[in-house]
Amino acid sequence: MRSRNAVARAVFVILVVSLTWSVWIFARTVRQDSAQRSNAGASNRTEGLAAWQQIYSVLISPRCINCHTATSFPQQGDDRHRHFANVVRGPEDRGVPALQCITCHQEANANSTGVPGAHDWHLAPLSMKWQDLNGNILSSAAVCSDVTDRSKNHNLDGAGLLKHHTVEPLVLWAFQPGLNIDGTPRSLPPLTHEELVAATRKWVEAGTPCLQTH
Repeated sequence: MRSRNAVARAVFVILVVSLTWSVWIFARTVRQDSAQRSNAGASNRTEGLAAWQQIYSVLISPRCINCHTATSFPQQGDDRHRHFANVVRGPEDRGVPALQCITCHQEANANSTGVPGAHDWHLAPLSMKWQDLNGNILSSAAVCSDVTDRSKNHNLDGAGLLKHHTVEPLVLWAFQPGLNIDGTPRSLPPLTHEELVAATRKWVEAGTPCLQTH
């Protein structure tokens, strides 16, 4: 009888030890998996934010920001001066009936006259202004917040933003902006178009992260 009790106790102890060990192994695995997911998420966000900074460097270059104004008029030139001839935004961001954007800005650059051109030339809506009324460029966080706000960006999600940067004619124009009136080439954004698309894809895959605005 005593022998059977001793065996039963031994079996019970073994079972308890085995169960405890299994629980400990499971808990450790869960913690490791959670830590790995957390590290991966942090890494993806860091990479996404770095990609956004590349995108931001393009958006605030003169080729882009000159038509992303907070005023009633576009800018021109690398010094971002007011568009000549008192050109104004108009109610639909395309000028006014007597002087619409497409009156001068045709489907392609007119290098003989220095007038740039691309399909459907117009200003960005005021919801996509990337500078203030004094011409000061908005912060990276502020621009990112606006770009990802679907109530401001024509309801574009990440895939839509990637497509916009890939095929939009006015985006493409920024990388082939033609010649100034004096025959000199217009300056280019700091990235190539291919690099912009690659950065946008990486940013979108990371979930379009933005720095917090203050």
